[in-house]
Amino acid sequence: MGYCSKCVDKYSGYFYLVFRVLIGVLFFMHGWMKFSGAAPAPFGSLFWFAGVIEVVAGVLLVLGVFSRLAATVSALEMIVAYFMVHASKGWNPLANGGELAVLFLATFLVLIVYGNGKFNLEHTLLRKELF
Repeated sequence: MGYCSKCVDKYSGYFYLVFRVLIGVLFFMHGWMKFSGAAPAPFGSLFWFAGVIEVVAGVLLVLGVFSRLAATVSALEMIVAYFMVHASKGWNPLANGGELAVLFLATFLVLIVYGNGKFNLEHTLLRKELF
């Protein structure tokens, strides 16, 4: 095993923490945009519910609480968003504007597999990961 592999293994918990927090912050911001700006999502619309999921899931991911559950709900939302909004414009995500939905889906699949990771609030409060 080379030096780089040892370094990555030694700090993998920190790398994953950065990954989880960055995805959480970006997803939160993605949702928050739906409520702010010139044309906020109408209350009760599908767009509004998507924003609620994104804001709540983003906060949960940043804190490391119920990350698998938040990632599962978010992954399902990204699948629905892709097929309802983007797929009708063609199969290529780069051409139909769906690349962000596909990228978020891929990150949520990683989060579903690895959960909260080493550093999280859920373990601190409950001493175990529930979901």
